[in-house]
Amino acid sequence: MKINKKLKVGILGATGMIGRKLISLLENHPWMEVACVAASGRSAGRRFGDALNERTFYNEPISDRIKNLTIYDVEKDLKRITDSVNLVFSAISLEREKVREIENRYAGRGTPVISNNSAHRWTPDVPVIIPEINPHHAEMIEIQKKNRNWEMGFIAVKPNCSIQSYVPVLEALKNFKPEKVIVSTYQAVSGAGRTIETWPEIQDNVIPYIRGEEEKSEREPLKIWGTFKNGKLSLATRPVISSTCIRIPVSYGHMASVHIKFKKKPSHDEIIEAIINFSNPIKDLNLPYSPKQFLKYFDEEDRPQTLLDRDLEKGMAICVGRIRKDSVLDYKLIALSHNTIRGGAGGAILMAELLIKKGYIVN
Repeated sequence: MKINKKLKVGILGATGMIGRKLISLLENHPWMEVACVAASGRSAGRRFGDALNERTFYNEPISDRIKNLTIYDVEKDLKRITDSVNLVFSAISLEREKVREIENRYAGRGTPVISNNSAHRWTPDVPVIIPEINPHHAEMIEIQKKNRNWEMGFIAVKPNCSIQSYVPVLEALKNFKPEKVIVSTYQAVSGAGRTIETWPEIQDNVIPYIRGEEEKSEREPLKIWGTFKNGKLSLATRPVISSTCIRIPVSYGHMASVHIKFKKKPSHDEIIEAIINFSNPIKDLNLPYSPKQFLKYFDEEDRPQTLLDRDLEKGMAICVGRIRKDSVLDYKLIALSHNTIRGGAGGAILMAELLIKKGYIVN
């Protein structure tokens, strides 16, 4: 599909960390431009730039054009927003049931919703998409619209940020049939919408618990790897994943230590070859936010490193290294992704680009 005119975009939850990152990344995007910003009633009616000034610890570059926009009420101004945009990105920070209700209302008004929230990840007919892994799950959108009598609106969801680092690596190794995976994720404070400077408890500390994160890490990959057939998605049953999720005093970047048991045990060289030669199913679509190299392999003993490598491919690459034999399972490795770009705003933008290219989102 050729993009002749930029699509108008609304940002729901614009004053939060992911909302601001979405706005920053969409600046000068060739296919989309931010037309309106929305937040809760507390911020509604204010100039966006004034609201940003109260959150100076978020340092995303925002243009004067966006700063001068008036913030809409994400609920009360729904009609005004949907009448002025072609799609919305949802980065709302509210209770799950409330987010689900709001996203349904936007989709019901004929507006595609690209969500960063977890509210609809387990709605049966809502696709959870990592574009390089399961772009075909976009076909669920037509079933979703039929189920709800929605003509143009729909909801598609980006998965949890922590799984972005290791699920792509397991996808590259799928021909060897991973059976069991033990993964420990070491997650940046920005994943909680916080900064090191404003979170005294994390300074010089490690917190070995993130509410709900381990369940997401173990279950969401099974939906991403699910089989869509005859209008219905069946969850994958393998690999079985056991996870531990830990918060560490790092600003950006989620790292994973991954231990894998295979049904067809590969050699060390075969693992490296599979990662380097991963066949990206969206490579030929020329999507603006698609990285040239999706999986980046390091053979250095001390890479990938969060500070050095999280921004590769503008934060959209998955970094892999330290591949070695495991004394309990078969192999172990380290993987890394940028949590607010690949795992957050950038991943949502890439999914929107995929759906625009496939004709699900139109002017």
